[in-house]
Amino acid sequence: MTDLSDKNAIALEFARICSLAAVDIMAVYESDFAARSKDDKSPVTDADERAEQIILRELEASLPGIPVLAEESFSNGFRPEIGCAFILVDPVDGTKEFINKNGEFTVNIALIEDRRPTAGCVYAPARERIYIGGTRAWAGQLKPGETPQLDALDTIVTRPGQAEARTAVMSRSHADEKTLSFAEQHGVTERISAGSSLKFCLVAEGQADVYPRFGPTKEWDTGAGHAVLNAAGGAVVTPEGEDFLYAKEAVEYLNGAFIAWGRQP
Repeated sequence: MTDLSDKNAIALEFARICSLAAVDIMAVYESDFAARSKDDKSPVTDADERAEQIILRELEASLPGIPVLAEESFSNGFRPEIGCAFILVDPVDGTKEFINKNGEFTVNIALIEDRRPTAGCVYAPARERIYIGGTRAWAGQLKPGETPQLDALDTIVTRPGQAEARTAVMSRSHADEKTLSFAEQHGVTERISAGSSLKFCLVAEGQADVYPRFGPTKEWDTGAGHAVLNAAGGAVVTPEGEDFLYAKEAVEYLNGAFIAWGRQP
């Protein structure tokens, strides 16, 4: 598969690969594993490394020649030359959730074209919940190792926007004063805590109106969730309302603050 024009087929292939990698992820998750610290002090486990190897192998087979920017490879010093199209991979987003065994970790793959996500998959294997974003967005239940089929999933859309009494989804591990201030200023009356890229997906399927994030993230943390949210009718913008873009090579793919909206009123 090298044709990038069929976004649904690309997203479905990402979903297949996420499901395949999740078999090894869950094998580690259900074992007596030990976490280690990377050079940047962030945690890593055997699940991150084993899953990334599987994902990179499968992407090379199905989308040969497309550069892949993957978290663990990047941490180990690999700096691919990215072009107009490249793939983002986070084999286990929410490693803290993985270590704490609360089930809120995800596998993430996204296609970026002209600095914007155009297809992606977020898979939460412990919850057996998958989210796919192409021209539309779908979600449903899927066991690790199963092959996803779009006709077995439900179409998801963001819920209608409202100016007040909004529900915001916030990071379980990283909520800060700027986030809380944003919530107060934008009529948020209910807050949902969640880990990993699941926050984008909760907005995408209409469980929340907005996900504000002012703390640092990397592009592989956000690309897949951003793709799913876009496909469901939402948008991710800077706090100033500008497009949230990718391929930020000069700052080593570090994201600034962003607001992930369902539908603004």
